[in-house]
Amino acid sequence: MDAFLSSTLAVAIAEIGDKTQLLTLFLVARFSRHRFAIIMGILLATLVNHGLSGWLGAWLVEWVPQHWVPLILGFSFIAIGLWVLIPDKDDEHEEQSLRYGPFIATCVLFFLAEIGDKTQVATVILAARFDDALIWVIAGTTLGMLLANVPVAYFGAWLMQKVSLTWVRRGACALFIALGILSLLNGQF
Repeated sequence: MDAFLSSTLAVAIAEIGDKTQLLTLFLVARFSRHRFAIIMGILLATLVNHGLSGWLGAWLVEWVPQHWVPLILGFSFIAIGLWVLIPDKDDEHEEQSLRYGPFIATCVLFFLAEIGDKTQVATVILAARFDDALIWVIAGTTLGMLLANVPVAYFGAWLMQKVSLTWVRRGACALFIALGILSLLNGQF
């Protein structure tokens, strides 16, 4: 259960103010009557992207010397924590994907937006940390993505006016740094 809860919380917090929330706002503005298709696109794109990322994390742990794993995980979590403080830049993939409808556009755009994103990297790291609970990590990171983006699909414009992104980023930074420190301490160097 630790893998599921840690993954859900880490991604849900890290996603607040992320480019995928802006992408959700954009898609809802473009396809306002198709919120369910947008949400299903987010779900599918996240499952595929985070599934591949989780598999990569679990595979890496098999090949990295065991005594290096806590050190790599600890510093990786801390690096993601600091990365969260940097606002995302908008990507330019939108226009060509919009002609395929809300579900396909969302699948393609979310999958592309997550490549190399902090939550994809976090999924790799979480899967390495909880290598015996890969399915729970993927389920948790996917739920975290949905928890951050589904409200935006329904209440996005109002919600973005009420939430201080600076404080959310700081909270996400603190969470990832705490996970990094815990990983380093559990390594018992």
